[in-house]
Amino acid sequence: MTNNHAARRKLDLPVILVPLLIIFTICALLIAFPEESQRVIVEVRDFITDTFGWYYILSGLLFFLAGMYIAFSKRGNIRLGNAEKPKYGTFAWGSMVFTATMAADILFFALHEWGYYYTSVPLDFAEMTLAQKQLWASSYPLFHWSLIPWSFYIVPAAAYGYMFFVDRRNRQRLSEACRPIIGKQADGALGHTMDLFSVFGLLAGTATTFSLSTPLITLALNRVFGFPDNKFTVIGVLVVIAVVYTVAVVFSFKGIAYVAKLCVWLYVALVLLFLIGSNFIYTLETSVTAVGNIANNFFRMATWLDPLRLTAAEGSTMGFPQQWTVFYWAYWIAWCVATPFFIGRISEGRTLRQVILGGLLAGAGATTISFMVFGNFGLHLQTEGRIAAAEMLAQGTPASEVIIEIFNHLPLPHISMVVLVLAMVFFYASTFDALAMVMSTYSYRGDSLEEPGKGMKAYWSMIFVVLPIGLLFSEQAMTQLQTISIIAAFPISLILIVVLVSFMRTSKKSI
Repeated sequence: MTNNHAARRKLDLPVILVPLLIIFTICALLIAFPEESQRVIVEVRDFITDTFGWYYILSGLLFFLAGMYIAFSKRGNIRLGNAEKPKYGTFAWGSMVFTATMAADILFFALHEWGYYYTSVPLDFAEMTLAQKQLWASSYPLFHWSLIPWSFYIVPAAAYGYMFFVDRRNRQRLSEACRPIIGKQADGALGHTMDLFSVFGLLAGTATTFSLSTPLITLALNRVFGFPDNKFTVIGVLVVIAVVYTVAVVFSFKGIAYVAKLCVWLYVALVLLFLIGSNFIYTLETSVTAVGNIANNFFRMATWLDPLRLTAAEGSTMGFPQQWTVFYWAYWIAWCVATPFFIGRISEGRTLRQVILGGLLAGAGATTISFMVFGNFGLHLQTEGRIAAAEMLAQGTPASEVIIEIFNHLPLPHISMVVLVLAMVFFYASTFDALAMVMSTYSYRGDSLEEPGKGMKAYWSMIFVVLPIGLLFSEQAMTQLQTISIIAAFPISLILIVVLVSFMRTSKKSI
């Protein structure tokens, strides 16, 4: 038997092909029957969000509290592997943790999300003063992108790291992480269903995430260099991103670490540009006030479900928490099929305490800085009456146009836009090279610690960009597929709970 034939036998073809075929079939249906499919998908999404919002809310609290318990209990002392020191230095490791997630989306939302909350009425307020609008518009973005959502990544990452480096179980699958609970069924129909569904959810999410931020990149290129703001420019941007992350992933973790470090330096440059153009005292005071507000109301915000739906728009059954908090928890869950595996892989030599607390510090910390600096810059312009970003968003103005309007108030708007484009391109590249590395490993049967072939890495790198390019010509299909990824978060969340219980059971022997 040749080596090539042996390599082919190791491939898990159902995992590689079946989810992809399902995605292509759904895309074809979305394009062929746009109105009917939109109605069905929206009805399913609204039913899950409206009926099971309480479940998403409690799941968020469960993972956050579980993370705190693991970090500060005896389990926190467990070291992943026998290495005397961590495989990656603190800066490199923290950079990869932050940039392997939705880093480009974080940057995108940090620039404008406050505007949605500025015209909303959270909690039990009947009407809000200017001071209250500013307070909650600066607080809710921090809440929605910090401790609880990052716990959906970091806690499973600790569990997977334990599975790899302490239990020495080498199959990189959700089904394998559930083996202590489901036993031999991890190798049967139940395990295969878990794995197929997880890959499907990841493909649905990655195929549509580009639809959020690439319009901002193309619009910035249009304003600075005069590039046409059309789909072909978007395709060019996607190809550049794909080239960067394909090169990085082919060179394995060294390439990924390099791209991650470059991302962080571009991110720091953008932060400095905003700080130079901002009212620093306003940014600082608003940030401190928002953190204090969240600390005082953390469990209130984390459990508020608006049972009477007093915050729902006319004709809707979705109040503020269903529209935002539940949506974000589901959005993060849909993305946590692959990212925690990557974080677990790069955490060899660290203790579980270091993984959880360090991961939250790197991830939630950098995210919080993003929303404080970028978000409060725009919020200050709004409160001074220099822009009407909140009103523009409420009237349906595309977020990319609102963000460019905010950039126009910086001292060096064109330079800042160039840095923004570079940062987002490399953030996307860093995120997707991590995903390509995980999925190329996921595609083999048996030992997942073995280095995947370059061909398999290139395959996933291609898939992550080809499908979004195809969907660009049907914007409605992209939006609907993104909604499907949110729906997929429901069963994935159930699997993650099994992963957590399995980890708590197996880690007892290491205390």
